[in-house]
Amino acid sequence: MVVAPPPLTEPKFESQLALPLQHGDDQDNAAALQESPRHASDSFEQEASKPRDKIQRRLAQNREAARKSRLRKKAYIQNLETSRMKLAHLEQEITRARQQSAYINRSSNPATLPAPIDSGVVTFEVEYAQWVEEQGRQTAELRAALQAAAEGPELRAVVEAALAHYDRLFAAKREAARRDVFFVMSGVWRTGAERFFLWIAGFRPSEVIRVLAPQLEPMTERQAADVQGLQQKARHLEDALSQGMDKLKQTLADSLLAEAVVVSTSCDASPPPPPPPEEEPSSSAAGDGGCYMAQMGSAMGRLSNLVAFVDHADHLRQETLQNMYKILTLPQAARGLLALGDYCQRLRALSSLWAARPREPA
Repeated sequence: MVVAPPPLTEPKFESQLALPLQHGDDQDNAAALQESPRHASDSFEQEASKPRDKIQRRLAQNREAARKSRLRKKAYIQNLETSRMKLAHLEQEITRARQQSAYINRSSNPATLPAPIDSGVVTFEVEYAQWVEEQGRQTAELRAALQAAAEGPELRAVVEAALAHYDRLFAAKREAARRDVFFVMSGVWRTGAERFFLWIAGFRPSEVIRVLAPQLEPMTERQAADVQGLQQKARHLEDALSQGMDKLKQTLADSLLAEAVVVSTSCDASPPPPPPPEEEPSSSAAGDGGCYMAQMGSAMGRLSNLVAFVDHADHLRQETLQNMYKILTLPQAARGLLALGDYCQRLRALSSLWAARPREPA
């Protein structure tokens, strides 16, 4: 029996066996080729956005640097104002020391011996120097609060602290006036420029309103009317106090002249008895001295009203500040107190510059 050989089959090579796999890889490669432009565009956009981000960062850094520069500049200006204030205080202390030295130098001559300095007056001078320093600090706090746009309780606390600071000045001045009213009225505890605007030992409330009004804008119609009415009321009361002061001066002068004539006549009409032989003939002078002291005692009784004028003037100033606080909003009141503090500081700085001006040789 013949066995047929098996049919010949075509040999399969590896390349033929991998044909299906190569077809699948071609599809993947085609998809990858389609996605490659998309990835390229995304990477290009990312590369293009990097310069914009860098510019934004630089702009933000520049803005922050400019803000810090402005803050440093404001701090420098505030330090400069504080230094000027300290210089003014130092000059005042030097002036007082020179005056006290002159008093000591004259003390060797009993005829020119000055009256003893009241301890209450010295205390007031020290308190006022501290008050001025504190006013500078509070003015800086008001400026910082307004620049930071502070609101509500924070700003209210700063404003009310500034108002209470003026109340302390009025209270200290009242005590000093009871110790030596002429010292308070003379204004020697203030700088020269401040004394130029002095009215009964302080500022005129109506004048302060006039100076500060532009700093309070914008105001509502109601606020403007209330401020104008307050200014008119203050002006009327100022006129009344000024007229009262003029009347007091006239009454005092007339009283001194009339009493001088009456006392001189009475002393001449009844001369004292002759002194004993063993005593010096000084009883006539003693009689004249008694008449003189009676005259001065009567004048001093009239001068007691001067203390009341200082009290009334300070009460008007205090009442004006409180009424302005009621009329204005909180930011307006802060701006007004800031302007008032700056105004006082510049008056003192003006006095310092005037004192330090170059002078022609005598």
